[in-house]
Amino acid sequence: MKICLFGGTFDPPHLGHLILAQTIYEAEHFDQIVFVPAYKSPHKDRSVVSSVDLRKKMVKIAIQENPNFVMSEIEIDRGGVSYSIDTIIDYKKKTGTDSKKLFYLIGSDSLKTFHSWRNPEQILDECQIIVAIRPGFRPSDIDNKILAKIQFANIPRIEVSSTEIRRRWIEGKTIRYMVTQQIWEYINEHKLYL
Repeated sequence: MKICLFGGTFDPPHLGHLILAQTIYEAEHFDQIVFVPAYKSPHKDRSVVSSVDLRKKMVKIAIQENPNFVMSEIEIDRGGVSYSIDTIIDYKKKTGTDSKKLFYLIGSDSLKTFHSWRNPEQILDECQIIVAIRPGFRPSDIDNKILAKIQFANIPRIEVSSTEIRRRWIEGKTIRYMVTQQIWEYINEHKLYL
């Protein structure tokens, strides 16, 4: 099977995540997109991130109607800081997925700091990195050794962010058309982001 891991805090999961996942699923002919909610992101201020149980539930709600999307609790089960290299190695061990059939999706904004991730060279050896390009990205900003080992995805740019959604919710503005109705209801019911 050709698998794409899609990691993130997903706080909340939004339509940009879902459109990106569906588009890349179709464009790259994946068998499955695996959403991997982080237990603790090494790149986020943990004091402003919702509990892992709330985020896990939101991912389940967001992907429940798409049979091509699944969620893995691999980072949640492991606990601690969620480093991509640990997730990739653990996933390969648990599923027997070959390095050539395992892809890891990141945004071009993350690619700019990829050199500072834990064991970036090993990540490039253990799986295929596929990059969703975001506005303002210039390949010239990236080391040629990294560029030679990654693949860029030709997908639409969806400018929705979880940070923007949380800010709008706090300000009492609508987040309609940014999240699914079920996610809106979950945020409202659990009084998140207030």
